[in-house]
Amino acid sequence: MRFLNGKPGHDLTYNDVFMAPNRSSVASRMEVDLTSTDGIATPLPIVVANMTAISGRRMAETVARRGGMAILPQDIPTDVVAEQIAKVKAAHPVFETPLRVTPTMTVGEAVALIPKRSHGVAVVVDEGRPLGIVSPAEASAVDRFAQVREVMTTDLTLVSPDQTSPQEVWDVLSARHQKVALVVDGEGLLVGLMTSRGALRSALYDPAVDADGKLRVGTAVGINGDVSGRAAALLGAGADVLVVDTAHGHQERMLAALRAVREARDAYADQAGRRVSIVAGNIVTARGADDLVEAGADVLKVGVGPGAMCTTRMQTGVGRPQFSAVLECAEAAQAVGAGVWADGGVRYPRDVALALAAGAGSVMIGSWFAGTHESTGPLLSDHQGRFYKESFGMASARAVRSRTREDSSFDRARKGLFEEGISSSRMYLDPDRPGVEDLLDWITSGVRSACTYAGAKSLKEFSEQAVVGVQSPAGYDEGRPLHASW
Repeated sequence: MRFLNGKPGHDLTYNDVFMAPNRSSVASRMEVDLTSTDGIATPLPIVVANMTAISGRRMAETVARRGGMAILPQDIPTDVVAEQIAKVKAAHPVFETPLRVTPTMTVGEAVALIPKRSHGVAVVVDEGRPLGIVSPAEASAVDRFAQVREVMTTDLTLVSPDQTSPQEVWDVLSARHQKVALVVDGEGLLVGLMTSRGALRSALYDPAVDADGKLRVGTAVGINGDVSGRAAALLGAGADVLVVDTAHGHQERMLAALRAVREARDAYADQAGRRVSIVAGNIVTARGADDLVEAGADVLKVGVGPGAMCTTRMQTGVGRPQFSAVLECAEAAQAVGAGVWADGGVRYPRDVALALAAGAGSVMIGSWFAGTHESTGPLLSDHQGRFYKESFGMASARAVRSRTREDSSFDRARKGLFEEGISSSRMYLDPDRPGVEDLLDWITSGVRSACTYAGAKSLKEFSEQAVVGVQSPAGYDEGRPLHASW
């Protein structure tokens, strides 16, 4: 990447910069290869942040089907994380996981489950075989204590997992004027489902899978406690990436934890013949990058203070504008053969593109994904009927209470006084993009198009060829669309 009019003498946020177009021979955005350049090589350079309010099993499998990867939080007990990893690995890499309900379940119970998935239906099953489907439309005028078998739709589109391509599923659903196809095996047992939009996405995205063809998922490890033991247990459970995570990554305890995780990883690799990448952070300087790589990090997590739930900069004065932090750390990482994740500060697809132009191998997203069906929290509504999910920062008092649940009540209360982060925030679902896949479509479209403007067919070429300029706040505002006349 180079600057259009020379590198400025001050640090920059994503809002401070724009990308100038180059002469391009890329005829279509579909020619662009979006494989991450962080050494992990996921088909999509998107990582879901290891935030308790966001990243769980549903999020992990959904994002992995579209080529990205989610990181399960460090606050979750190791045995619970192992169960979640097993469920992600058991999920089908192409077909969506259905919401299963029994024929005698009440309509109220079924409708409460439906918002957990974007496909908008629950499948009524008996001994594993589908009997019907129920959606809010069928349940809207029915007593909530009625049983789902009384209102379910029995006109089903059934397809085989081996003989039906996404194109054929699309054609069948279009011909039948239906939105959901149920995938059943030779014995009639429910395997998964595919919507018409899911069929389109299956033709556009490649899933992020491991050597056995199972969906990939990462897990986070803190820098306190039995770091080596947790890392070994997570590796044994099948984690594909380990993220050694703390707010201040450039400290001695991080370096010690990294060395311990590296030893556990190397011992596991010798035994299992499978080597996973170690990600560590957060940092914002080249010196931090050098120290963490020397201690064992393969990928560096960059960002202090840009997240929507983070109050660190206002509370401590510590942090750095994210674009400059990514740019400097990516240059340092590249010099020693490491990768970078740009963590935080992205609110539009343009920000993801700019992070990748600055040299990030992948972009980590947190709060932006909190307001989706797939995030971990329950779906709530405000007094105007707008749907939202609650989110909170991982250094907030709420997160600290969860992380210190085994401490005495006095110690927990004392630690709760030192809060850096928002403990409760409403992240509203976008009516046009209520699911994480909807946001991935938006992001992917923007990044692919940015690559075509730069004349790049891969993210490596993109970071090499991108030309970035510095703009005023008025320049940024000029580029924002108006959804109503002025």
